[in-house]
Amino acid sequence: MKRRRSGSLAGNPLLIGAVTTLIVVVAVFLAYNANNGLPFVPTYNIKVELPEASGLIPSNQVRIAGTRVGLVSSLTPRQNRATGRVSAIATLKLEKGIEPLPADTKAIVLSVSAIGLKYLELEKGSSHQPLKAGQTLPTAQTREPVNIDELFNMFDKPTRTAIKINTNNFGDGLAGRGLGLNNTIAELRPLVNNAVPVLHNLALPQTDLRGFFIALDRVASQAAPVANAQASFFSDQDTFFKAWASVAPSLEKATEGGPAALEQAIHSLPFEAPFIEKATEFMHLLRPSARSLRTVAPPLAHAFAVGAVNLKAATELNTQLAASSQALAAFAQNPVASLGLEDLTRTLQVGNPLFAGIAPEQAVCNYLTLAFRNVASLESENVGVGTVARSGFVLSPPGPNNEGYPSSAPANGPSTEHGFQSTTIIDNNHVHVNPYPNVAGPGQPQVCEAGNETYLEGKAVIGNVPSIDVANKRELTTRGQDLSGEPYPSATLTALGIAKGKKK
Repeated sequence: MKRRRSGSLAGNPLLIGAVTTLIVVVAVFLAYNANNGLPFVPTYNIKVELPEASGLIPSNQVRIAGTRVGLVSSLTPRQNRATGRVSAIATLKLEKGIEPLPADTKAIVLSVSAIGLKYLELEKGSSHQPLKAGQTLPTAQTREPVNIDELFNMFDKPTRTAIKINTNNFGDGLAGRGLGLNNTIAELRPLVNNAVPVLHNLALPQTDLRGFFIALDRVASQAAPVANAQASFFSDQDTFFKAWASVAPSLEKATEGGPAALEQAIHSLPFEAPFIEKATEFMHLLRPSARSLRTVAPPLAHAFAVGAVNLKAATELNTQLAASSQALAAFAQNPVASLGLEDLTRTLQVGNPLFAGIAPEQAVCNYLTLAFRNVASLESENVGVGTVARSGFVLSPPGPNNEGYPSSAPANGPSTEHGFQSTTIIDNNHVHVNPYPNVAGPGQPQVCEAGNETYLEGKAVIGNVPSIDVANKRELTTRGQDLSGEPYPSATLTALGIAKGKKK
């Protein structure tokens, strides 16, 4: 009966297939999870906080003294709320046999080979305090050295090109300076001898030189998040200093004049204090005018708009006046000019009485302008081939003592005109002469007697005539009159280039 049952189990193909399938599934499951550790095997789980993880990935090995003791099961990021820095938390599944590790155990990320495969090396500490399961090693007990691949990645194409250029420039800088370098090396020996005590002091534990570099590393790690901002800062500084260098000569000149300006300011500021006080009072008094300025602002703005056009013309005039000013300056430096001015001063001193007499003749009676106008009118008579001065003869009236023949007394008698059959008495043989007429000169009445005397018939007149006859007789001229004293028509003004009393 028993043999029959055993034979039936071994010969059952369904049972054999089921067992085979189960074995294959278990084998595949174990093979798939081999990197993450075997299931149902107790492990010693701890965590390590790494600053950057340096290419470490899950399923990488964990070793102690080169022996595999576990693996990295997972990597999760974590941000420090106080500093804002992000670190990686590596969860480790270790063999139960190494539990517990000392609390001061250190961790370092190393490379298996040059191709970049990483593993986590644990260095046991000497602390008597154990590291319990689930606890985390802080970043102070972890290290991530620079790997050879990271070192080579620094030398990308732009960096290699820059190194090549720098090497060529350094070579050019050292070329021909062998003797100077030898002298420098010879002079460095006393420096090295004197540096030995300094280096001994730096090597003492009390100096804590190692802590200095740790602090530098901490500073560099803190400055890393703002590296782009710092790079922008240096590029902005480059732009600023380029602009600064362009105005450096002007700043240097301004700096050279600074001490003299400060001394002058020290001397001048006490004298300016009363001016500032008066300016303050003036500003207080100016407030009512400033209030009224609101109403006159539109016409004032119009005046400024019109003044801008005039200012442009004035600017052009100033440009032309520059050459005149230079010529005047050169004239003023000419020693002959000073002599000429001295002679002119003496001439004016001598001629001052003459000018004092001529000035009122023009200012009151307008004689000089009238003379030039009459000369122009005299020369303007057209005779076909040019212009001539008009002239003619006037015969003296007949009578006793007339001016046509020698006389014994001034002519003061009647004259006769003989006709064909009769003789007519004409009362015009009377002398009229005024050698010194009143022309508004110094000590004279303010009348214009010359050229304005009234002819008195039947009476000889020698000297000045009564002032009442010439009191209001004077002729004034303007720029808008022709030679006859009549105003110019508008067409004539346009032809002469005169408009609104101004020349073009």
